[in-house]
Amino acid sequence: MFMMDKRILLFLLCGTILLSGCNHSRELQETYGYRIQGDTVYVIDHNWGRNIKITEAMAVPFSKEVVTAGTVRPIPTQYANIAPPFAGRVVKSYIHMGQKVSQGTPLFEISSPDFTSAQKDYFQALSSRELAQKDLRRKEDLIRNGVSSQKELEEAQNALLIADKDFENAQAALHVYQVENISSMLLGQPLVVRAPISGLIIEDNIVNGQYFKDDSDPIAVVADLSKVWISAQVKEKDIRFIKKGSKLDIEVAALPGTLIKGTVYHIEAAVDEDTRSIRVLSECENNEELLKLGMYTTVHFMSDPMDMVKIPETALLQGEENSYVYVQVAPDAYVRRDVEVETTINGIAIISNGLRAGETIIGEGGYYLK
Repeated sequence: MFMMDKRILLFLLCGTILLSGCNHSRELQETYGYRIQGDTVYVIDHNWGRNIKITEAMAVPFSKEVVTAGTVRPIPTQYANIAPPFAGRVVKSYIHMGQKVSQGTPLFEISSPDFTSAQKDYFQALSSRELAQKDLRRKEDLIRNGVSSQKELEEAQNALLIADKDFENAQAALHVYQVENISSMLLGQPLVVRAPISGLIIEDNIVNGQYFKDDSDPIAVVADLSKVWISAQVKEKDIRFIKKGSKLDIEVAALPGTLIKGTVYHIEAAVDEDTRSIRVLSECENNEELLKLGMYTTVHFMSDPMDMVKIPETALLQGEENSYVYVQVAPDAYVRRDVEVETTINGIAIISNGLRAGETIIGEGGYYLK
């Protein structure tokens, strides 16, 4: 009997503890003021709901900034390596480092058997053409007097045609060497090598009397650096923000505080498989020659304005992997949604994905629901 009473007493005691626990759980729920079901939070205490502030996501024009490293490069059409056109010996130099030259300015003279041979071919072709012209005129006179035949006239015409072609080829060979005043050229004179473009002499390895082979490296460099290219590597994920003609700012460590403007000139069509990046060439003015070839730069590309969503930075909450916000789906009901944050600045967060303009979100106090 006594044992039975103890069992009843123990049962009643356990029941009292369980009831007390349930009442405590209800008190906690009332204290927190909300209920969580999956990704949705229901606010059940309107007084507690005063802790959160509601706001509306707004669309704003936003220019994406892509920052990467770049290198100063010459523009190929404004950069010329000057190499001896054939084997020979330098007999005279006209230039020095840093000198400004125009297209056609003499750089140096070179004496070469190959050039002499080209001169001989020219003079021989010139002589052959003159003889063919004389022979044709003679045949034309003869046929007018009834002395020569039509066949002989045609043969003279064909001989002049061949002589003209030989002369044109010999003359073209000299034009390749930029020979001026071919008509006054003397057999055996040295070749004057001239600047193919206007610019500065940025490399001068010309030594009078030096002999060069026909496969020698360039001995002078002429470059017009009034404009240069900036070669930058842009990550594959960011290339969509950059277009031909887009503007950019260039910073150089040697010029702190100075921004140089540029324009995107060319975007390569292939991705570098090792770096997963794409080369972008940009053109910029360099009249003051602040940018030197080979300099490292920091490049700031700015995309065309695009509509993105603006929300207060206080609306952002950080999950284990992604940022998220609470979006209102019904009165006192909010669903958690992951978002992609483009940037945050001055208390404003720019959202690139996951949220639409016009949606209502918890702008402040969302951390109470975590």
